[in-house]
Amino acid sequence: MTNVIDVLYERGFIDAITSEELRTVVDKPIKVYCGFDPTSDSLHLGNMVALMGLAWFQKYGHTPVAIAGGATGMIGDPSGKSSERQLLDESTIDSNLVGIQKNITTILSYSKDVKAPLLLNNLDWFKGFSFIEFLRTVGKHFRIGPMLSKDSVKLRSEEGMSFTEFCYQVLQGYDFLHLFDEYGVTVQIGGSDQWGNIVAGTDLIRKVRAKPAYGITFPLLMRSDGQKFGKSEKGAVWLSADRCSPYEFYQYLIRVSDADVIKLMSVLTFMDMGEIREYSEKMKRTDYVPNTAQKRLADEVTKIVHGDVGLETALRVTKGASPGAETELNAETLENISQDMANCVLDLHEVVGQKVIDLIVKVSLQQSKSDARRLIRNGGVYLNNERVVDENSSIAENNLIEGRLLLLSAGKKNKMLIRIGK
Repeated sequence: MTNVIDVLYERGFIDAITSEELRTVVDKPIKVYCGFDPTSDSLHLGNMVALMGLAWFQKYGHTPVAIAGGATGMIGDPSGKSSERQLLDESTIDSNLVGIQKNITTILSYSKDVKAPLLLNNLDWFKGFSFIEFLRTVGKHFRIGPMLSKDSVKLRSEEGMSFTEFCYQVLQGYDFLHLFDEYGVTVQIGGSDQWGNIVAGTDLIRKVRAKPAYGITFPLLMRSDGQKFGKSEKGAVWLSADRCSPYEFYQYLIRVSDADVIKLMSVLTFMDMGEIREYSEKMKRTDYVPNTAQKRLADEVTKIVHGDVGLETALRVTKGASPGAETELNAETLENISQDMANCVLDLHEVVGQKVIDLIVKVSLQQSKSDARRLIRNGGVYLNNERVVDENSSIAENNLIEGRLLLLSAGKKNKMLIRIGK
């Protein structure tokens, strides 16, 4: 019978594993954890790989344990960073914790058919430690040589690293020991940049408890061009709807390259690998309809992150806001989708009678009039989903939908819903 380790290997989740013995360990139910530091009030698409890793363990009968780093978030993980993080104050961290906990509970299942996830905050066990006590009970088990050999430290050797960041691996190592003792957690997962931190925990458990613990790292989510996934023109592709609407989230996924779509299907969805391989084969055929795989990817991932309602919203907005779409725009449709796209409020005199090229620049859809004029000539500007063909055209009052709304599009990606102020 296939176990979760086989599944993770097949789907491309595993970059490194501390011991192949884990293949047999998972034949019985275990607890597996991953930590998420609250550096923002939302997790992003790159973090979703870790959440899906936990979700796959859950599907195979294991208990996922998600750690919100209320304590470690105050320090900042140096892994993969070229400079020290800006330290956050406690109120910001508390606010961020609320946001990322929502992301975690959205993706992990609370169905009665699976083991309920545990959601913990490591500040709960660190806040009781005095500095002296921590050094005596935990710090004495760490040796400077191995700590200096960690990639997160060596990569910062030229610029230098503060003692605060240097101690991060000790904190994360103790997280694993605490979870091992109090909850029976035996596996930690994380990105490939977390290998040193994870091994710090497995080594600590071996030293002080003389028992095995295991770690798995997965490849960081990278595009075929070498850039990190989860970045868009507007910044990170957040999992929270108030940071990145279901429509924007869906649009990012539907625009991924053919070179990346199959990989994303494997790590960001629960699609059967047989179906994923079918899409891979279809994309090689001459009769393949472009973007078919991307649409399937966008449907699946948006549904996981934003639910059925979020996916329906994304599809409705996509249909209604598509340049050249036959969907008739009315105020009700635009009001329903207004939360899912950029919008602004302008006075009537700032819109009616103004040239389209001026309005495009005013609402920042293009940086200059020459750019706007060039886009019109190339057929890329739409007013209420109708192509603008005259670069000298102006906005008339009858262009306003029910006298108060205007949808302006610059290319397929950039749209602005303009409201007429009172």
